[in-house]
Amino acid sequence: MNRAIVAILLMLVAMAPALAQNRVEITADQTVMNDSAREVTFTGDVIVVHPTVTVWAPKVVATYGEGGTTDIRTFVATGGNVRLKTKDQDATGEHAVYTPGDQLLRLTGNVTVTNASGTVNATELVVNLATNVSTFTSSGGGRVTGVFTSQ
Repeated sequence: MNRAIVAILLMLVAMAPALAQNRVEITADQTVMNDSAREVTFTGDVIVVHPTVTVWAPKVVATYGEGGTTDIRTFVATGGNVRLKTKDQDATGEHAVYTPGDQLLRLTGNVTVTNASGTVNATELVVNLATNVSTFTSSGGGRVTGVFTSQ
């Protein structure tokens, strides 16, 4: 289980600085930049490629501060089919939100995280990048489940 959490953290930590500090390639069917709202909206088969993580989603909205697009405030991937993939990890859900201010990444809605050692399913995954604590939760009477391969 710890190995799975570490792999998730590595994937999600990579996403945190991805938009602000490293080369990021984003492709979409449409891109709308609204400077007065300080947001960029990408829609239609959005693919965000960073050297350590790739994100797929129907829609991605990045909001930014006074520093422009190098000052990312939130990164929101939505559309019911959100996927985050690294070399060793694959996570899916319906909605992902990263906020650099509190260093929290939330993946919600039918969350599945898979790596070589197993799979975890939950309603929500919250990763606190400042404390390196990952919390899987479930709601509506469901439970967090995991299937792991012993070494």
